[in-house]
Amino acid sequence: MNHFSGYEETLQWMFNRLPMYQRIGSAAYRADLDNTIQLLDYLQHPEGSFKSVHIAGTNGKGSVSHLLASILAEAGYKTGLYTSPHLRDFRERIRINGEMISQQAVVEFVEKHRAFFEKKDLSFFEMTVGLAFDYFAKQKVDVAIIETGMGGRLDSTNLIQPLLSVITNIGLDHMQYLGSDLQSIAKEKAGIIKNGVPVVIGQTQAETKPVFEAKAAEAGAPIVFADRVFDANRVDTSDKQMQVFDIWKNSELFIEQQEIPLLGHYQQKNLITAVCAVDMLQRTFNIDLKDIRGGIETVVRSTGLSGRWQVISRNPLAIADTGHNVDGIKEVVFQLRLMQFNQLHFVLGMVNDKSIEAVLNLLPRHATYYFCKADIPRGLDANVLAEQAFELGLRGRVYESVRSAYFSALNAARPDDLVFVGGSTFVVAEVV
Repeated sequence: MNHFSGYEETLQWMFNRLPMYQRIGSAAYRADLDNTIQLLDYLQHPEGSFKSVHIAGTNGKGSVSHLLASILAEAGYKTGLYTSPHLRDFRERIRINGEMISQQAVVEFVEKHRAFFEKKDLSFFEMTVGLAFDYFAKQKVDVAIIETGMGGRLDSTNLIQPLLSVITNIGLDHMQYLGSDLQSIAKEKAGIIKNGVPVVIGQTQAETKPVFEAKAAEAGAPIVFADRVFDANRVDTSDKQMQVFDIWKNSELFIEQQEIPLLGHYQQKNLITAVCAVDMLQRTFNIDLKDIRGGIETVVRSTGLSGRWQVISRNPLAIADTGHNVDGIKEVVFQLRLMQFNQLHFVLGMVNDKSIEAVLNLLPRHATYYFCKADIPRGLDANVLAEQAFELGLRGRVYESVRSAYFSALNAARPDDLVFVGGSTFVVAEVV
């Protein structure tokens, strides 16, 4: 068997040899956990050697995962964080106290277990979950925050026995795998609810509440709806680098003037979910208010979270956000409405398995569009995107790459204009 010459070659092997949902879509979606069960058996159950928190949801699970990891690290715990997808570097998926896994650790793991991966024909995602669990066990983390890839019930991460399960919300996304309505998707996500393990639901939604309550009752899992216990009110501030919230618990002031360096309006919901989860975790961990406050304030610095309403240029102002499904785009459009600018330059690319028309219908008609395709096989052809957009009254031009679209937008923008980059995580990854 050939040895890899280094990190890049190892990654290339992982990406190429195996179907990877992010690159090719449905061909990589495995509807069972058999492979992961065999993999964790083979690795001698690393997931059993650390405490964990499991996070699912359509939107917000990345931000909530990072907030929790930052708060636990602030409280002095050695904290693993497993998220997906990555923006620039595969290693962003696996961190301890904000530090990415080393290239050497990735190479050694794949090299050591390659024969097994080949024999079992493991998917990219299965191997990556094995790598994360193995790394967290070897590094003896106190706790790991584990984000699901997609769905919940059949997700490779769903073999952990967490202290707490968190489901941020339910929206329409990945419908070709998870179901075509909110109830079906909620059923898949509710698959992370374990016997006797408490669960926090971020948002109370009429269609999904009964699904979660039924599953929790059946599993004997205590259930809390975060937005029924906690609330966060935005405090006006002149500081454009952060938001400030007063956080309330059962209608009493819980944390006053909490600063958060994440600028999206939608972070209010994520903040409520994260604080409720921490409140539940205080039974196991020693976390005080100063840890919560400090962890939230430093979340970007301490975990490397990026691509969430991120300012990528100041003059002209350019912002990137990874929101990519109907609910995510609704939040983006809402946020854009709150901003003052003369003309909006919208750099847009999507993947080819989204409900494209539903997303395009939400976008502002008065913007100038710069249509492009992210450099992945799943990217939607920019000409196809432009045609659909034109039919719905959106105007603009097609560019041969994300960067050329972005630089054209920057060049065209006047000082009081706004450039926005979004529509897909993979488009954002090319500019941040």
